[in-house]
Amino acid sequence: MINGNRKTSYLEDEQILNNNYKKAFVALMVALAIALPIFANDYIILMASLVGIMLIAVVGVNVLVGYTGLLSLGHAGFVAIGAYAVSIIHGLLTGWGIPDILQPWIALPGAMAAAALIGIVVGLPSLRVKGIYLAVATLSANFIIIFFIEIDTFAQWTGGRLGLTTPDPNFFGWVLDTQREVYVLIAIFSFATILMVQNLFRTRVGRAFIAIREKDYSAEILGVSLLKYKLTSFAISAACCGLAGAMWAYFYAKILPEQFELALSLQLVAALIVGGMGRTMGPVFGVILIVLVPEILKITMGAIGGGSIEAAQLRAPIQEIVFGSLIIGFVLFEPLGISHIMDRFFRALNRWPFARG
Repeated sequence: MINGNRKTSYLEDEQILNNNYKKAFVALMVALAIALPIFANDYIILMASLVGIMLIAVVGVNVLVGYTGLLSLGHAGFVAIGAYAVSIIHGLLTGWGIPDILQPWIALPGAMAAAALIGIVVGLPSLRVKGIYLAVATLSANFIIIFFIEIDTFAQWTGGRLGLTTPDPNFFGWVLDTQREVYVLIAIFSFATILMVQNLFRTRVGRAFIAIREKDYSAEILGVSLLKYKLTSFAISAACCGLAGAMWAYFYAKILPEQFELALSLQLVAALIVGGMGRTMGPVFGVILIVLVPEILKITMGAIGGGSIEAAQLRAPIQEIVFGSLIIGFVLFEPLGISHIMDRFFRALNRWPFARG
């Protein structure tokens, strides 16, 4: 029996931040995000920006894997599409004489639309297969996307294996040509993506995704079109990853095909598993942990090995072991992830000092 959690209206029951502790936590995160570009050094800005980019992508993965129940290992390919598409579109618009101040408003939606379109194509196998078979199909799509980026036929557009120089976006006359300035843009889109996706699951579309996750054939019997909603889920998920790719391109001066290979897809899925699938804050906790673990290992190994080459060589396999251990540990002992642990913590705070039975 839960005590101290009484609701007096439907509106109160629908609130996402349903107690003061959650509101304080979110307010603290917003305040921290605002304060970083003012007080933080370049290294912290770099880490925070990487967290924001990964967060947008993992929110997209959460739409497909966490809420719709369709396993994917190919979302790094959608991030690549967003990164390359936004750079290519900027180049085309410059050649056509479109003013710089208008280019981001065309390039960003264009990159998201390109990723969503490819996502629909990649999602077609989900109509016939699921589980590990769908994961293999999406993984193959990731390899195919990287192949087309690297192939000489499209090298004039993508730069091939040598990569592509990225543009500096111009928003309202403000050219974002430093990482600190681009961080502000990444933070805005990160919060906006979380908010929009959270509200998506209050709609008919979002509830259809959840029904498919629970039992797809039962959802179809109830009138949910699997063709429509599975492909819609792939499109929305890929569009979020396309937005993450666009932020990636804006943040880094150059993009390379190897940045978007299997390792990135595994990182996205690992962050979702560790953070908590099908939860609003799951991607947030998961991404923070996945991004910070390599940095903590780097600092620790540097302190132990004194910056030696042997310590640097040992860090990579240790990082893989730590990632694998995190995933196995959460799957075995807390399959709902860090988000569920935090929910229990906030519920305990909210009921204190009442009984916890």
